[in-house]
Order: sequence, then structure tokens, then C-alpha cells
Amino acid sequence: MGVALFVLGVLIIGLGLAVSIALHEIGHLVPAKAFGVRVTQYMIGFGPTMWSRTRGETEYGVKAIPLGGYIRMIGMYPPHRGDAPGTVREDSTGFIQQMSQEAKEYEAAQYDPAEAHRTFVSLPVHRKIIVMLGGPAMNLLLSVLLIGVLACGIGLPAVTPTVQSVSECVLPADAPAGTDCEGRPPAPAIAAGIRPGDTLREIDGHEIRRWEEVSTAVRAAGDRTVSVVVERDGEELTLQATPIVDARPVLDEDGAVVRDASGAMLTEQVGFLGVGGTPDLVRQSPAVVPELAWSTFSQTAQLVIALPARLVDVAKAAFGSEERDPNGPIGVVGVTRLAGEVASADQPGFELREKTGTMISMLASLNMALFVFNLLPLLPLDGGHVAGALWEGIRRFIARLRGRPDPGPVDISRMLPLTNVVAIVFLVMTVLLLYADIVKPIRLFP
Repeated sequence: MGVALFVLGVLIIGLGLAVSIALHEIGHLVPAKAFGVRVTQYMIGFGPTMWSRTRGETEYGVKAIPLGGYIRMIGMYPPHRGDAPGTVREDSTGFIQQMSQEAKEYEAAQYDPAEAHRTFVSLPVHRKIIVMLGGPAMNLLLSVLLIGVLACGIGLPAVTPTVQSVSECVLPADAPAGTDCEGRPPAPAIAAGIRPGDTLREIDGHEIRRWEEVSTAVRAAGDRTVSVVVERDGEELTLQATPIVDARPVLDEDGAVVRDASGAMLTEQVGFLGVGGTPDLVRQSPAVVPELAWSTFSQTAQLVIALPARLVDVAKAAFGSEERDPNGPIGVVGVTRLAGEVASADQPGFELREKTGTMISMLASLNMALFVFNLLPLLPLDGGHVAGALWEGIRRFIARLRGRPDPGPVDISRMLPLTNVVAIVFLVMTVLLLYADIVKPIRLFP
């Protein structure tokens, strides 16, 4: 059963990645066709074609290696100097294709001069940018939608006001686990009759909906006797509790313990009740989705910016004895392996809902990574084509200001040597991550 679930997890994440790639290419395809560019191919994957069908002037198909995709548009490069007027050259949005013999053959292919107005290179600058940003924009949209489903439909990890534990006595904030209660005063919660399983509804007149409100109300109560309304077995009971003023950890806005520069826990004299909430997945308001999406984007951008240093760490872990950073870069094999672990995990409290949420979170992160990575201003990535279009716009603007002739479109084919270098770097990175994912994989569970 465990093997079957592992395979199921791999298939789910594989299908999700394929859909993400397909939507990315649709993001290029739709505006290109809307602007009149002739698109000859829409392909998911690379290598030999497994299935295809031609509709109109476009061949739609699936290839053997599902690690990317591309659309092929005519005239992504302007004619070479000396070419006959109206010469059209063809290329694709897939960078692996640009390195293959097939791409070279397409690059040399000549088309009827009457099609010159249907080339990518003939588009105005703003339309070129729209076509090239369409793919990453689809990944961003998909990531935000998945984050919304996760936050509002599945829920995010949080502590709920349902009591999971009640302290028997009052112990110092830094007391180690298992400290004996002998000679210690009983905790206010147990003295008031609060039991595990009770749901805290109100403390000192303050309605309780989140665990943070429990901490706030208790800390503010000091040592006053306050009413505590709990729900037990479907009925509401009003209890009286007298918190004890004691040294408790200082908490930040997120409820995390604050420490000083030396790592020592900071404390403050506040009310203490002695109850612990229940961890669970809590559905959030749609209003939190933009903040979550921005947080995901920021973390992904930081990872991409630090990618060279992170890859050095991956290499040290893969070829040495160092542990691999669980928050570092990971390849396709590593992602699918984690998905298998998620689906087949047999851990307390990690059931279907938690597994579904983790899968959705992984797909949201993958799509955000595709969005951020493709924005890098490097050919053959989408961001490189956008940079070329922006440079074209700048050149034409300067020419107009100076009253000079239109310099025409930028010929990014002159950057092909650098493009090939970048592609080789990407290939080396892919191989490194593949090797590291096999010999030193990141594991969700120890």
C-alpha cells in the first residue's frame, strides 16, 4: 500500500507540473495568435513526439520527455544582413530547442515574404513583451489560485482555542521537559476546572476565536479572577479562573518566542493560565491571500538571487559529508520524491487533509519558482526576450529624439553564444540537482 501511495504522489505532482507547463505555454500562445503571429507548434515536453494533431496552422502535441514545453513562432529573429527583404526565420520559446539541430534547421528555414507581417519580430515592443510575459504570468496566476485554495479551502497550520493540554502546576518558563510538580502551586486552569477538549469561547468578556486572543486576554488579566466560558460536549460552561502573574516568554506578532542576541529567551511578568491549544489547519479569509502570495514571491526571489551560493552548498553536500539544506534548491527528481513521501506518509496528525494541503503548497511554490526564474533577464529565458524588447524600445526612442532613422528590431540572435553558455550552465545545474536528489535527497520525514 505504501508503494502504491508513493507512486500516486509522484503521478499527482507530475501531472500538476505538466499542467503548469502547459498553461505557461498557453500564456505565450494566446497573445501570439491574438496579435496575428503565426504559431507553427505548441508542444509539451521535449524529444520524440508521442502524439500530435494539427489544427489550423498549428501542430499541438506531447513529446516523450515531460520536462518543459515550447511554442514555435515564425520570425523571432530579424533577417540577417544580406538576406532578401521579407526573409523570415523561425525559432521557439523552448531553450533546449535552441541548442538542438532541429532548431538550427528551423533557424535556416525560409518563408514566403508575404508572411513578414505575421512574424514575432514585426510586433511592436509592447506586444512582444505581452507575448513573452504571458507564460510567467500564467504561472503567477496559478500560484496565487493554489495559495487561495490552500489558505481558504484546506487551511493553514495554526493553534486553535480547543484545549489540548492543561498544566498541572506552575513551572518556570525555562523549566526542562519532565520537571516535577512537587512543591509547585497548581496551574490556574486546572484549579478552575478547565479540561483537555474544552473549547475556549470567552475570557474576561473578550470573545475568543483564535489562540492569539487567548494569550492576549490571559496576559492582560494579571492576577484578577476572570470568567472563562468554555464549550464542553456541546454546552457552554462559565468557570472562574485566577491567573498567576509569572515570568513568561515574550512573544512577537506571530506568537514566536523572542530571544536576545545571545539566544536567551526574554521573559516578562504577565498573567499565566496554564493551557495549551490544539494544532490544526484553520481556514483563512481570502483577504490574506495577497499577503501570502507576496511572502511566497519574496522567499522565492531570495532563493533565486542566492542560487549560485546555494548550489555550492548543494555540491558540498552531494560530494561531501555535509547535510543538505532542506530549504535549499531542489530538482524535479527531488520534488517528485517528496510528493511520494507526502502521499505515503504514515504519521500521526498527517492525514488526507494535511497531505492534500502539502501537495497544493508544493505546486504553488513550483509555479512561483517558474514565474520568478523565467523573469531573469537572461536568454534563453522569457526575461531575456523581454530585456531584448525593452532595449529595442529604448533604441527606437533615442533614435526618434535625435531625429535618426528607425534602427529596427534588436537581433537577439547575436547573443546566441552567450545564450548557449547560459543553457549549458542550466544543464550543469540540472545535473547537479539530479545527482544530489539521488545521493543526498531532502526528506520530509526523518
